[in-house]
Amino acid sequence: MVTVSEQYEAYPYPERDPADESKRLIEGSPSHPHEIDHFLFTGQRDWSRPFRVLVAGGGTGDGLIMLAQHLANAGHPHQITYVDLSTASRRVAEARAKARGLTNITFHTGSLLDAPDLGTFDYIDCCGVLHHLPDPAQGFAALRAAVAPDGGLGFMVYAPYGRSGVYPLQQAFGALLEGLAPAERLAKARHLVEQLPEGHPFRLNPHLVDHRQSDAGFYDLLLHSQDRAFDVASLMSVLASTGWELADFTQPALYDLSRIADVPDRMDRAAAMAIAEKLRGTIKLHVGYAAPAGSGARVASGRNRSAVPHLRGVGAKPLAQAIAQGKRPKLTVSGVETRLDLPKQAAPLIAGIDGRRSVAQILNAARLDPMQASTLWSQVDGALRPWGLLVYSGL
Repeated sequence: MVTVSEQYEAYPYPERDPADESKRLIEGSPSHPHEIDHFLFTGQRDWSRPFRVLVAGGGTGDGLIMLAQHLANAGHPHQITYVDLSTASRRVAEARAKARGLTNITFHTGSLLDAPDLGTFDYIDCCGVLHHLPDPAQGFAALRAAVAPDGGLGFMVYAPYGRSGVYPLQQAFGALLEGLAPAERLAKARHLVEQLPEGHPFRLNPHLVDHRQSDAGFYDLLLHSQDRAFDVASLMSVLASTGWELADFTQPALYDLSRIADVPDRMDRAAAMAIAEKLRGTIKLHVGYAAPAGSGARVASGRNRSAVPHLRGVGAKPLAQAIAQGKRPKLTVSGVETRLDLPKQAAPLIAGIDGRRSVAQILNAARLDPMQASTLWSQVDGALRPWGLLVYSGL
């Protein structure tokens, strides 16, 4: 059997070319600083304080580079520690950092299970890694031991229902291709996938794309030797058993059962989210933030008028223009389609979101009746924030 370490030495993931750093910055979740502030520091972190970060299982560096570049652009003091088992992945990440002139990064080859030996961190990024550990709970516990009391974790773990078709193929390929070198396993598996019947669950799943994008993506999706998915219930359980609590998912609307069905009075939030996941059926990744258990409310709120709103994944000007024209822009998240339904009067408030002005300043500039302005902002917040389009941060 090809081990996890051998896989990532042969096919560093995700496949990246350091030369591309001159062309683009890959953005995503978790670990954009605005998101970190919003979900873990109520949008009010003092960024003049040094920010200590651990990127645990950093791979070829997407989260690392995004976070380091934004912190460098903002001129805020920070120190990032990167650790990964794969020397090949580390070389790619180091080359990407060098291409951008990012210097506040220390690189280590090793296991995230050794995180407590690397220091204490204000923030830990662990994206796409915990589900590949022999015992994921050990990984969650190790990261919990390395986080500061007022710090937190940004995570991504696989979810089962949106990955329908993946796990039967992983099991079949594991049995058929055992003992082969990675390149031969890849070639034979590609041929077998081409022969799958039209009705195979994998071929019917439109949400799976990694196998089409690169050899590394194919291998990671279908030939991984150690891969488990977490449904909401098992994720909440492992968080609780290792000293964490969920701050929130980055797109909480996906897990909001009230958007799908009537919620029984007896049902708590965790149970309702678990039912929503089953009814959605298309969530393939859980992306969110967690804080040490018992550390209190962490997520920013639009009710705080001193908070600074930021749009993510959408521009203020085009969105404001669409709303002013009475349009209902369509949004697709994890295969779920929705429409942003806002009154035309909200357009000036959306247009005022520039990442510098607070909610109070935006409302004042709109020159609306204070009650009307407050109501409109609540509608803007309620329409955008649950889908991950609006966060609050002073960064």
